[in-house]
Amino acid sequence: MVVCGDDGLAHRLAAELRGVYREQVTLVVPPSGHRVRQPVVGRARAASAALLDMVNAAVNRSGNGDQSGTGRELEATEPTEDVLADAGVERATALALVYDDDETNIRAALTARRLNPRLRLVLRLYNRRLGQHIEELLDQSAALATGGGPGSGSGSTTVLSDADTAAPALAATALVGTSKIVEADGILLRAVERNPPRPGEVADPGLCTLALLSATSNDPAGADGSEDSGEHGPQLLPDAAAVEAATGRGTVALEQVSYSGPPLPAGRAGVPAFGELFSRRLRWSLAGLAACVVALAVALMVVTGDHPLHATYVTLLDLFSINEPAHNDDIGRQILQLLSGFVGLLLLPVLLAAVLEALGTFRTASSLRKPPRGLGGHVVLLGLGKIGTRVLTRLREMDIPVVCVEADPEARGMATARRLRVPVVLGDVTQEGVLEAAKIHRAHSLLALTSVDTTNLEAVLYARSVRSRVRVVLRLYDDDFATAAYRTLRAAHPSALTRSRSVTHLAAPSFAGAMMGRQILGAIPVERRVLLFAAVEVAGHPQLEGKTVGEAFRAGAWRVLALEVSDGERGEGAVQQGVRESRLVWELPDTYVLRGSDRVVLAATRRGLAELLGRRARRGVDV
Repeated sequence: MVVCGDDGLAHRLAAELRGVYREQVTLVVPPSGHRVRQPVVGRARAASAALLDMVNAAVNRSGNGDQSGTGRELEATEPTEDVLADAGVERATALALVYDDDETNIRAALTARRLNPRLRLVLRLYNRRLGQHIEELLDQSAALATGGGPGSGSGSTTVLSDADTAAPALAATALVGTSKIVEADGILLRAVERNPPRPGEVADPGLCTLALLSATSNDPAGADGSEDSGEHGPQLLPDAAAVEAATGRGTVALEQVSYSGPPLPAGRAGVPAFGELFSRRLRWSLAGLAACVVALAVALMVVTGDHPLHATYVTLLDLFSINEPAHNDDIGRQILQLLSGFVGLLLLPVLLAAVLEALGTFRTASSLRKPPRGLGGHVVLLGLGKIGTRVLTRLREMDIPVVCVEADPEARGMATARRLRVPVVLGDVTQEGVLEAAKIHRAHSLLALTSVDTTNLEAVLYARSVRSRVRVVLRLYDDDFATAAYRTLRAAHPSALTRSRSVTHLAAPSFAGAMMGRQILGAIPVERRVLLFAAVEVAGHPQLEGKTVGEAFRAGAWRVLALEVSDGERGEGAVQQGVRESRLVWELPDTYVLRGSDRVVLAATRRGLAELLGRRARRGVDV
């Protein structure tokens, strides 16, 4: 395996391949002086190197001479053809290009495909539309070079985005604190944490139980991201007996499998609503004048006995001073005409103010909005970078009110905020008054997603000083720093919800699984452990092929969730057993026999996926 990158994701991915899949990895990184360093990332790099040394030492102690768990590190400014050749791309099984720049990844992918048409490529691209075209281009090139079809499995290309992988989990955590969401191909998988059932109460497992949480709600087990969290830590993919025997432990259940967040209606971003077109004071003024007109029309109808429509018509003529003077009429009619003229004088400045205010609203429709005065129950989002932009889009798809805080007026997500008409506060979040301008004292939750760990922590601490019970979600890269911050915040504010999330920690398992040749649909965090959702071909896997869904289930390793049915495919086996036919068939009966031609969606742990791929962990190597 070859991993090329310039930030923390490359080191996370290399550690994942070495520690979980026991693969030989060549890591290509820029020289120390040219690396794009994320704040508080040094200890994570050291942990990656320490993990490699520990695996090598354990393998050497085993005395079998097998060095498949070893790896090496190369330093190069750019992944040129010579660098890729030196890294062994021509003999490698898979190559991951996880540079922060899309153009660098595309250029290296085109070169690598020419050097090795059978190479499995995994690219990190932020531009999703471009990623689809690049994936099709590289797959077609590999098929022509190897003489195989598009589905031959050789020379496959997978385009992933760390932002897309982490955004659903971050958005869901901000909304309900304990929900995890994975979206793939328009399908929404929603995992929900549920409190321990009361005595005599039967817990609702939903579609299935994905995990048992820690024995105590304040137990920070698993906060360091390790796979082994102790006997009281979270238990992923338990069997029915373990769920029934568990007492005092919450569960993570798969509750919903459908897309429930429609996009915003077309034209909403460019056409303001009526409430936004005119101010509240102007609306009240217009309503008062309309009431005066109605009252004058009713009074004229009573005085003259005219028809209501004719009385209204005459009142409007008097209002705009285009009617004949009523000097020959009775005194009541003359008084009403004078009053109508006076109301008409009041109407002119109000109409002028309405026109000017509407023009100003349309003129500023494309500019940044300020938070409304009465806003409350919203989400305060700090940082409109790559991750923050994706999370903002997810929140607005669910119609959640958001207020963004960004220090850079030229940030990546400013255009998205303008398009979605989301209020934005420009300023440094560490400065006094910025969070107050975002209405943090009435906010539902705070999402600190800047690229600086200390900035996120400072913002959370200040927000807690303003409102101690606000729900906070921190983007923290370093595991040690995240564990210390998490425990301290939970101890200082036990009644408030605190969550720490690492984007690279959420993304690395998906990239590693794709390098192993499986389509990773997404991942959900369970107390900083990760549960993967993958689409797997049944053929070639003796643990699945020819077995029923119940027999294929492996507690703590993997569980079959759905059967993928191609468009136009009959799915006769599923239909015969009473399963509704669709593109993805959920709630499969335990008696359904998996065939070699089937493609299933399963939930798996990282070690379970490694075992399913045929790479079992060696005895004596405990990572």
